Amino acid sequence: MKTELLIIKNNSEYIRFIDGSYKICGLDKASVFPVEQLFKVKEYITKLKMIGFEDACIKKLIITEEDFQ
Repeated sequence: MKTELLIIKNNSEYIRFIDGSYKICGLDKASVFPVEQLFKVKEYITKLKMIGFEDACIKKLIITEEDFQ
């Protein structure tokens, strides 16, 4: 099974959105969004760029599920 999710990255840092604000964090704490919410992710990118996160961009995570051996 393969799942695709969207995430926001600024340089080497990831972004987590909580209660209308944001935090810089590692991948393990970053907000992830289904591809169907691309419109929402684009809105976040626009807001981040307005406050100085010029390198903020959307990345696609591809998660593959398989049995652990």
